[in-house]
Amino acid sequence: MKKIYEKQEVWFAVLWIILYCVISVSLRGSFGDESIWMLLGLAAIAAGITVFVKSNHLEEKYGISAWPKDQKTYLWFIPMWLLTTGNLWGGIGRVYSGAAQIYAVISMVLIGYIEELIFRGFLFRALLKKDGEKPAVIIAAVTFGIGHIVNLLAGQASLETVLQVAFAITWGFIFTMVFYKSGSLLPCIVSHALVDAFSKFSVESSWGSWVYVVATIILGALYCVYLSRLPSALSESKKMTQKF
Repeated sequence: MKKIYEKQEVWFAVLWIILYCVISVSLRGSFGDESIWMLLGLAAIAAGITVFVKSNHLEEKYGISAWPKDQKTYLWFIPMWLLTTGNLWGGIGRVYSGAAQIYAVISMVLIGYIEELIFRGFLFRALLKKDGEKPAVIIAAVTFGIGHIVNLLAGQASLETVLQVAFAITWGFIFTMVFYKSGSLLPCIVSHALVDAFSKFSVESSWGSWVYVVATIILGALYCVYLSRLPSALSESKKMTQKF
């Protein structure tokens, strides 16, 4: 993996995405989110990513070394935190019972961590280095959303998947812009983990789902426009590296 990372950083990211999709789709389709096997599989992927990042001292590059310092600049991420609670807007309950609920919630937290590292960390940083700002932001965000089509392979209804893809692309832009502008991936990891975890306490409601999707698209677009006007911590870091 290290040799691939050094020579073909984009392909390194793609390989991690493929590995994650194959394992998660197989486990979800066979056992479900509430399974201990799903949890263990995700834990193994998360551990592999963490070991690679830490052993190669890449915490700062991938934004997991520190929380953003000037949070006021990013409106304290309030638009993102507000949308994070969307799965609870239609009501609060438990999707599973007993240990199954615990397994599912922990699995969702792991998914938030894994997806942020491979899509925003590995893929976006590789694209930023190779193609520049705009292509990197667009490709990373859209790839994240389209990647949710794999849920069809796990038996999810097609209409639900279309909504999830549109929803995920919007979140892809939010997370990518927050990381790009603040230089920290930690707010994205926390928000992503909570969005997924809250889905396991969500009461099914068609109106709630539609309101959440529409609100995410509108508020997410406005927030991304605001963020686009801010200087980027990552681009500044890149310029300093080149200078020295």
